[in-house]
Amino acid sequence: MSDTASSRLLSGRSLAMAGGLVVVGLLPLAAGASPYMLGLLISSLILAGLGLSWALLGNLGGMVSFGHAAFFGVGSYASALLAAKLGVPVLLAIPLAGGVATLSSLAMLPALRLSGPYFALAILAYAQIFRILATEASWLTGGAAGLQRFPGLPTVFGFNFAERHGSYVLVLGMVVLCALIYVVIRRSYVGIALRAIAESEDATRVVGVNSTLLKTWMLMLSAFIAGMFGALNAHIIGFLEPDYAFSGIWSVMPIIGAVFGGYRSVIGPVFGAVVIYMFDQVIAKSLIPVGHQILLGIVLAGMVLLAPNGLAGLVGRIFSRTGGKHHARA
Repeated sequence: MSDTASSRLLSGRSLAMAGGLVVVGLLPLAAGASPYMLGLLISSLILAGLGLSWALLGNLGGMVSFGHAAFFGVGSYASALLAAKLGVPVLLAIPLAGGVATLSSLAMLPALRLSGPYFALAILAYAQIFRILATEASWLTGGAAGLQRFPGLPTVFGFNFAERHGSYVLVLGMVVLCALIYVVIRRSYVGIALRAIAESEDATRVVGVNSTLLKTWMLMLSAFIAGMFGALNAHIIGFLEPDYAFSGIWSVMPIIGAVFGGYRSVIGPVFGAVVIYMFDQVIAKSLIPVGHQILLGIVLAGMVLLAPNGLAGLVGRIFSRTGGKHHARA
């Protein structure tokens, strides 16, 4: 197959995947989901975006992060301050906040010399540092009291993004866009080089691949995406405080969702985050109001033991077996 035909095939698959995400994502609106349920789905999609950000770094960059709360929190505060202090339109402040989160990731470049658990712990330390800075810089961030007066999502051409339906559509669109970016990078020469680096960094250096530069790009892109979802979340909920914006939940839940869904695929982190969050909030909480995280841990452990490649791998395996039986009968 020629390169042109291959690129067309890949673009077709990418568009099909994006279309599938949009169709599945719009089903709750078509079904008339309640504002409460839409609120839960919005939160799950925020985590899905963070899961994609984490998977970009972990799957392609080969770097496991325990500190994505740093980028999430920086993006939250940056967007809120840009909109409140400088009067920047919210929909412009959100990508600018992603840029600020990207700049904050430059402080973490020394950690790229580390690998494995050492890199993960270093990034976790940076998240704590940013939380402390946000708490102490009360003249800018409001300190421990946080920020409560900053613009919410606007109304554009009569469509109110501040309402549950509007917020849901906006966050869903952001998740689909980030998934497409993930696909493009993964299937590019850069993605191939990054996966090779994850397998053996020394071997790629021998053939002339600048592993440090590529890993830096992945760290910056991952920070940008996490910062944008932090900004979106801030304008949706309407308040910020350091312990919330830099909470460990923004580091742990995306990892759980990505691993549950299958972090080596593009769809896995998205559906994994949505499924695991909705299970925790709707089912686990109703069964065990206090300590419902126990059920979450049991489900995750069971998935890891039964399907190491996550939900995406399990579904793929089921479909392959079903297809094999169908062809055998035919």
